[in-house]
Parts: sequence; structure tokens; C-alpha cells
Amino acid sequence: MTAVLDAPKVSGTQARPVTATLGSAASRWRVAIRLARRQVGRTKLSSLLVVTLVALPIAAMTAYGIFAASTLGTPADRVRAELGEMQAWITPAGVAGEGFWQAPTQPQWTGYPAGADGSWEVPDGAIPDDPMAALPAGTETILLTSASARIETRDGLGLVAAWTGDAWDPRFSGAFDLVEGERPTNATEAMVTPATLERLGVLIGGDLTLADGAGTFEIVGTLDAAILPDAAGAVFLPGTAELRGVIGGERRWYLPEPALSWADVQTLNEEGVVAYSRAVVLDPPTALREEVRGSVLDQWANVWPTVLVVSAGGLFAAYVVVMLAGAAFAVAARRQQRSLAVAASVGANRGDLSRIVLLQGTTLGALGGVTGLILGVGVAALVVAVTADGSATQYWGFHVPWPGLAAIFVFAVVVGTAAALVPSRTVARTDPLRALRGARRPQKPGVARPVWGSIVLLVGVATTIVCAFVVAAVNVSDLTGDSPLRYIPALGIVVGPILTQVGILMSGGWLLWTTSRLLSRVGLAARIASRDAAANAGRTVPAFAAIAATVFIGVFAVGQSSMQTAQNARTWYYAAPLGSLSISIWPGAASTTGVVDPDAARTGAGAAVDVAEDAGATDVAVVARQSPTHWNYGSPAEVPDELTLAIALLPPEHLLDPEVDDSYTSNGQDPDNPLSVVRPDDLETVLGVTLTAGQRAAYRDGAAIVADRRFVTDGEISIAAWSGGDLIDGMPSNVWIPWTGQRIADPIWEERVDAILVDAPLQPTAIAIAPTTADRLGIAAFPERVIATVEAPPSTEGRDRLQAQLELASGEDFTLSYSFEAGPPSDATWMVPLLSVVGVLVLGASAVALGLARFERRPDDATLAAVGGTPVLRRNIGFWQGLIIAGFGTMAGAIAGILPPIGFATQSRGALVLSDIPWQLLVMFCLGLSLAIALVNWLVPPRRPDLTRRTAIT
Repeated sequence: MTAVLDAPKVSGTQARPVTATLGSAASRWRVAIRLARRQVGRTKLSSLLVVTLVALPIAAMTAYGIFAASTLGTPADRVRAELGEMQAWITPAGVAGEGFWQAPTQPQWTGYPAGADGSWEVPDGAIPDDPMAALPAGTETILLTSASARIETRDGLGLVAAWTGDAWDPRFSGAFDLVEGERPTNATEAMVTPATLERLGVLIGGDLTLADGAGTFEIVGTLDAAILPDAAGAVFLPGTAELRGVIGGERRWYLPEPALSWADVQTLNEEGVVAYSRAVVLDPPTALREEVRGSVLDQWANVWPTVLVVSAGGLFAAYVVVMLAGAAFAVAARRQQRSLAVAASVGANRGDLSRIVLLQGTTLGALGGVTGLILGVGVAALVVAVTADGSATQYWGFHVPWPGLAAIFVFAVVVGTAAALVPSRTVARTDPLRALRGARRPQKPGVARPVWGSIVLLVGVATTIVCAFVVAAVNVSDLTGDSPLRYIPALGIVVGPILTQVGILMSGGWLLWTTSRLLSRVGLAARIASRDAAANAGRTVPAFAAIAATVFIGVFAVGQSSMQTAQNARTWYYAAPLGSLSISIWPGAASTTGVVDPDAARTGAGAAVDVAEDAGATDVAVVARQSPTHWNYGSPAEVPDELTLAIALLPPEHLLDPEVDDSYTSNGQDPDNPLSVVRPDDLETVLGVTLTAGQRAAYRDGAAIVADRRFVTDGEISIAAWSGGDLIDGMPSNVWIPWTGQRIADPIWEERVDAILVDAPLQPTAIAIAPTTADRLGIAAFPERVIATVEAPPSTEGRDRLQAQLELASGEDFTLSYSFEAGPPSDATWMVPLLSVVGVLVLGASAVALGLARFERRPDDATLAAVGGTPVLRRNIGFWQGLIIAGFGTMAGAIAGILPPIGFATQSRGALVLSDIPWQLLVMFCLGLSLAIALVNWLVPPRRPDLTRRTAIT
């Protein structure tokens, strides 16, 4: 070694080093690599710890990257699921000869030539029913129509997806695949998915019967559709079958041949036909018109969200791993000081010693990277296999992003190397003579580091506060939306607490020494534990820094999310009272006015009531409202004079000034039609409130139930009506004050009505009047929705059954849809899992830190035992060690983590309220977690001391 290393020290002076050559430099690296490899093998437990710390986040990053990549389909994947082995499909979508165009890979992205202002309109003209005229004569096509079918199941009627046409043609392989049986050969045979066989309760060879006498078919086989999960029901019928929904279904003509180029697709566009072409999707054109450039997404646009998530998680994990692994390296470096001192005594310089420790980190990082990659691939394969539902579009395949995995491996090597960086520098400054002598003098913090740490801490707090006020000022300013001043201060609200945490970390050694002086008066165990933590700051500070980073994320997330959740709860729009079922009546496919015909509304309400009662509703109520059909007319002159609309007028003090406010939020309510007509016996079901007998009597006598107190003035509300053309240009707004020059027509009548104010949450029924009151005022209202009280939320199967029943009950004149009002999301849905994850991470970090402390304290334990230290004393020392490390970490993380929510609440102008933060829960969590860690460390008995390894504490 002396042939290739610098000469050793002689008589206290450094001899002139041997001139370095390429060979000597390479020899130094070889020796350092050999020594690093031997040290890794010699310290198996600490090496395994570092490998595990590196491997766990690498495995998580790998698994998530593969999972996300598997959900992204390549063009080849999408073509196969869409076309099978066909070359293209086409369908009419535009008016021929009018410049109709489409995006190359997204045929639903269509339009016509734009005018000078960039806008375009659909020209007059008919869309062709059949695109065959646009194809060369003799071109083979297969017509498939996707719709829905009502079928007779063993439990009654069911609604399933359906295709008519030869979907079983072998050339559809990949889009539709034969599972079992034979393909149909005539118009009386059909195929179904395997799930449909179970739903029908028959085997292959049984009958498939369509509802309403639409036909019966023999099931000759089962077919799998790529876009459907295995549990989904579907039928595949001959092209002659009649299905419910064919009118609204989608017809596509598939071309086995020829391949369509982009030029061919553009030629079809000129005839009003769009095409999805295999050749175009696999090799899209680069020269595109301005309107469709956004339709072609490059690969980076698809993967950057995954890269962002992996990068953010990786940086957090890297910080924690570097801290914990750095603590492990600090312990290992001190244990190998003697061997490194021997190397120094025979010529190794500081760079050589630092290189030996640094290469240990590189080696262990590489081992952890390989282990994490293998584990991550296995986890991803398991997750994909367990969660796959059989659809080819849920996971397009098991896609392994090899470039990403290579980057993750490099990241692992960098993390391992970075973890050994600080210990390697510490080793390089070691005095060889003192190391050979075995002295273990405690480290003392320098003056500069706590000073700089305090400065960074104060800068972080000031940054958060200043940025919060800057954001508040910017929100009321006239700055444009793309101004950097709108997002840079908001970023500072988060960056400030991170600086605060860095400042605490930089001052960690000084804080530990200060704590040890305070705890020295508490007792012997506290004095020894605190002095041990301060004397080994290289192990202790990284440990509580890792805990602080984890707690920071948890406290930040809990504080911010709890305020947002509370604000969401305050402004939550209830479609129905909590725990109730709401069934809305919408226009059907045959509607041309955009509103439900009165007779159809009554029929729909009856059907909705039947469905609700069949679902087990205990109380069912019908809510009626006026139909504002005046918007269906092109001009005020076209509105019939007999058409009227009555509204409850919002007092002027609650109206907005259009010169000050450029938008408003209705929170789901319709301020221009706030009146609902509800039977007296249905009020409590509709509003979800309990009324007194006097309130119900007053309601029957003509009073209005009001859930929005803004409408009430002196115990009354004002109701007025307008008719004819005034409904369009002469009626006041219930949102804006009249602007200069606006014409407000006189109402045909206006009346003051007694108001019964109730405390009900924000919901569609802002004001309710009885049917007799509506008749007296001449208000014509028709059923709009049905509210039903149910004993329990419907199960998944119940929701599916309810949806099927509503679709079956719907018709061409009306459509029924439902929603179950569960209220705003609860904090517990995310807070419990989040705090659980934070707790597990903190426990893991504490276990590593305290395990290292116990390992390094073995000689001191032997000394304590030799001088009469009892096992209880050693347990108490473990308790205080756990309390100091976990307490410092949780305190630092909590202080830094609560700053961003305070900053965001400051700039929110009252939208976010600090009192909504669960302060008591956070305090109990931080204190309880610290005490729990300390208690567990006390419960775990110390090892039997090895009295042959006593070392005096200097």
C-alpha cells in the first residue's frame, strides 16, 4: 500500500506526497473499493439495514411506475382494442361539401372551417345515413351498432350493453374474442358474455329473450368484449335485431380492407364521414390544422403526471432515507475508525479514507436499488393481477418502463452515496492517533452552525407570513391570471416551512446540548440519555430530522385538508335531505324543447315513486316546479302572452353589482326559479326538518316555508309574476342589480306571503308553497323530482338494480336518474389512513434510530453494569432516548407543518378558518406518538451487557 499511497506523517509534519500518476490514482481507487467491499461484508447487520432503507422506497417507486405505465395504452394497444384486426371503422358525422374535418387519432374531435374570429358553426344540411357511397365500389364492410338491450333474466328484466352485427367475425380478434362455443350462422342465433349466462341462469344452447316481445335467440357461444370487464353483461345479436336504444346508439362500419391513409381519411371527411384508421393512429401526420393540434398527445404528455408523482415521493423518501441511513453510516464509520486509522498510518490520506466510506454507501445503494427493483416488479405484478377486472382497457398490458427503472436505480445509488457523504467527511477529519488509542471524546457543536440555523429558521417563518399577506393582496388586485406574482407567493407559503425545518436541523446539535443541560437536573437516566444524544449528534440529528419530515407532511395535510373539508361542508349542496334518495325527471330523447312535457312529467313521477317504493322507501314525496320554457323562443316577440313565470324576489341588498362582480356561484340552486310546490304532508320528507303543528297549519293556510333567509323581509317574502316577452327582456334578475339602461317590466301581479323560516341546509328547495297556494296564485308547477326516505344506503348491488330499474322505466319522453345524498365527505375517510401512515413511518424511523443508539451504547451499558447500574436504570435511559428523539422530531415537524395552513388561511379572506383545524387531535397525536415510542423503548429489555468490552467514558 505504501507504494501507491501518500507517505505517512513523520515527526508531526506531513511529508511531501508521492507524485500522483494515472496508475497510482487507479490503485487508490482499487484499494478503496476492496476495503469498502470488505467492510460491507464484515458489518452485515448495518449493511442489511441500509439496503432495506434504500430498497423500500425504491420498491414503492418501481411498483407505482409500472402500475401507472400499465394503465396507459400505446397506439398499438388502443388500435387492437378498438379495431381488432380490422383496418378502420367509419361513420357519418358531418355535412358533405362544407369543409368538415376531424382530428387524426380522435375522430370525435371534428368541426368546420372557422371564420375570421376563430369560431365556426354547423352548416345547414343533412348528415348522410350511410357512408358506403364515400367508399370505392365493392369495399367490404361490417356494420356494428352499439346500444343497449332489455332482456329477461332469471330475476326479472335487465338492461345490458348490446351490439348488433357480426361482432363474432374472426377478424375482430382482439376487440371481440371467442371464449366458448360456436359463432352464429343465422339470424336466430346470438352470443353473450360469460357473465350474462350466469345472469340469465342458462347454459350455452339456452334461450336469450328480449323484453317487450322483441325476439328470442338461441345462445350458441360466449364472446368477450375488450372494453368490458368480465363481470359486465352484454349480448351480441344479428344485425336484424331490434334493441332499445338503437336510435341513440352508435353505428360503425368496419373495413377489413383496405388500409386508410391520412389522405384517404381527409377524402372521407369531405363527404361528411369520420374514420378511425389503424395506419393513421400508428403513424399520425405531423402537419395538422390549428384546431386539432391539441388532439395528438406526445408520450411525455401521457407520462409526466406519473413522473411528477414518482419524483415528489422519491424526493421525500430520499430525504428520510439519507437521514436514517446517514445515521447508520455514522455508527458504522465510528466502529471502523480503528481500521481506517491503521490505513492512515500506512499512507492513506483524507481523500482515501473518505472514499472508502463513500464507496460503502454507493455499494449499499446499488444493492438496495437492485433489491427494490425486483421487489417493486413483483408487487406491481401482484397488484395488477389482483385488481384486474378483465377489461383490456383497465390495464393495457404489463408495461415496464425500462428507462424509468434505470433512472430509479441511478437514484438509489445516488441516495446511498449521499447517505454516506457526511460520515465520510467526518472520518476524513479523524485523528489517527486518537482513534488508535480508542478515545471517544464527545463532539461539541460549533458556533457558526446554530447561528446559521437560527437565521434560516427565522427566514422560513418570515417567508411564510409575508407570502401569505402578499397572496391576500394579490387576490384583490388587477393582476392577470398568468402573472408570476399570483403563484410565486403561494409557493413561498410552502417553501417557508421547509426552510424552518432545515433551520431546526442545522441547529440540531446545539438544541441537543441545550436540552442535555436542562435534563441533567431531572434524574440520572435523563442526564445520561440526553448527554448520549448530544455526544452522538451525527446519529441523533438525522434520526429526528427524518421523523420531523414525516410529521411535517402529516400535520400539513391534516391542517390544510381539515379546513378545506370544513369549508366544503359549509357550502355543501344537498340534492336531498341527508340519507335520502333523490330521483330527478329529465327530458327524454324525443324532447325538442329541453323541458319535460307536463303529462310526461306526471308519468315520470309515478314511475319514480314506484321505483322508490320497490327500493324499500318508507316515505316518498313529489316536488313540483315551474317549467321556464320561455328560453326556447328565439325572441321576446315569439313568446306567447299566456306563458307566465312567478318568482320569489331576492331583496336588493343581496343582489350583486355587475360592475364589481363578474361572476357568481349559485351552489346548485336556481335563483331565477326558487319556488317549489310541495304537499303539506311531504314537507318533512323533502326538507329533512321537523315542523310544529302550527307551522304545518300556517303552511296549509298559505304561508311559505323558506330555507334561505335572504328572501325574508319582516317575516314575509315577495312573489311576483311576469308573462309573454317580458320573461326574456323585462324580468328582474335574482342575481344582479339592474344595470344602466336595463328595462324592468311591471309584473302582472305581486303579493306578499307570510314566511316560515326553517334551518335547513343548502338544497334545491329554497322556498316551498302548498298546492292550494300555487293554485290561488295561478302558478302551474309540474313534477321535477321525487324524494324518498330509505332506512340505509343502498348496497352496490342495490345501486345497480336501482339504476337498471330507472333505465327500464325511462322512455322517449322522460329520463329518470337518481342520487343518494350521503352529505359532505368526512374527515375520517382520509385523516385516519393518513395519520396511520405517518405513525407507521415515525415508528419505523424511531425503531432504526433507537436500534442504532442501543447498538452503539453497548460499551457504555457494559460500563454502567460494571459500576452497579441496574436494569431499571438502563430501561429508563432507553425511555428518555426514545422521548428525546421522537419528541424532537414530532415537535420540529409539527411546528413546520402547521405554518402552511396558517399561511393559506391568512390569504383566503375568511374561506379557510383556523378553528377548523383539529388542534387537540394534532397535539394528542404528536405527544401520544412520542410517549408511545418512549414507552416501547422502555418495555424492550436491554441486552445482557458484555463485561469484557468495558470502556471508560471520558
